[in-house]
Amino acid sequence: MNEHTAAIGATLESVTTTEARLLVTATVVLATLVIGFVLIPVVVRRVVHHVGRRLEASEAGSLLETIDDLLSVPFPMRAVIRTIQSAILLAAALVGLVVWGYLEVAATILSVLAAAVPYALRIFLTVGLLGGAVVGTRYLEERLDDWLADANYVTAHQEGVVFRVLQVTIFVAVGLSAISLWGVDLGGLLVGAGFLGIVMGMAAQQTLGSLIAGFVLMFSRPFEIGDWVEIGEFEGMVVDITIINTRLRSFDGETIVLPNDEVSSATVVNRSKRDRLRLTLEVGVDYETDLEHAEEVAIEAMESVDDVSPAPRPKVIPTTFGDSAITLECRFWIRQPNAHRKWTTIQSVIHELKAAYDREEIGIPYPQRELSARAGGGLQVPDTESGDTALSYDEQH
Repeated sequence: MNEHTAAIGATLESVTTTEARLLVTATVVLATLVIGFVLIPVVVRRVVHHVGRRLEASEAGSLLETIDDLLSVPFPMRAVIRTIQSAILLAAALVGLVVWGYLEVAATILSVLAAAVPYALRIFLTVGLLGGAVVGTRYLEERLDDWLADANYVTAHQEGVVFRVLQVTIFVAVGLSAISLWGVDLGGLLVGAGFLGIVMGMAAQQTLGSLIAGFVLMFSRPFEIGDWVEIGEFEGMVVDITIINTRLRSFDGETIVLPNDEVSSATVVNRSKRDRLRLTLEVGVDYETDLEHAEEVAIEAMESVDDVSPAPRPKVIPTTFGDSAITLECRFWIRQPNAHRKWTTIQSVIHELKAAYDREEIGIPYPQRELSARAGGGLQVPDTESGDTALSYDEQH
């Protein structure tokens, strides 16, 4: 290769007359224009077209179509043509310099180009790695959408979190590979990153705890957005779940922001998880009441409320003997529970139960106490026939 180059250089240097130099220069310029601006565009277009048809007929065609769809960028034919034309123009310029006796300048340019080739290759590989990372993440996003399209156990928010984590992982790996191409010592870089991670971990311990707890909540899924929950001493509707915190809207209209590490360590009661909720209501009836009849009336009253679910059927259970009444516990279910439906249903059940007991003349007694006295004791109840209803108490000495 060097011998051929030296021979060509010697031949060009042998052109010493001005007329010969002009002739060689004109020939080089004409050849450059014909080759670079006439032949090269035609050849490149035909080659691309021919290769494209061959690839479409082969198994690699589907892969290339997928990559083309993911990149959303057509084949850079014009850039390829301009690159080849630039190389031809550069070669023509070097030939001109040698012909006109500027051999040292041409040698300097060649040495600079030779030194720049490794850097150009590194730049090309770096851009290729970044382009591959972009294609890979877009392909991964499409595959995740296809895989999780029918998965009811994964929400769109969880899918987005998984994709972002995988995307960051891919770009970190590609970034480390690109850095290694430029001769950077990854060992020292990783050691420094490790110390930095320790410092940040100690400085942001609570934030990292919330971050890890956020991932746990994402995949354990004790609740979802829109659920009615009670977390510790706070109760409300879940309006947002992030990596760092969980937001509730209380029934007073307040926004409650809870760190995820506190949420994961607290007792969580989800009243919307099973899409139904059982409510209880206590009512007292007279001791003289027929309990079976009172139970039937209460069940009919609960069933007449629209928001009370017909299945499971409402029940009435006698629970205690109170001071003034026998306590009946009315149990009924509501569908798609929320705080508003809970209280409106309880209100309707109370109204229907009171009206039904009044209609059936079933008494709901007030708290009362029966008083009695021993013979000769201090409590005296006058004869009701006298019309005096006052009570008196004589102290015994």
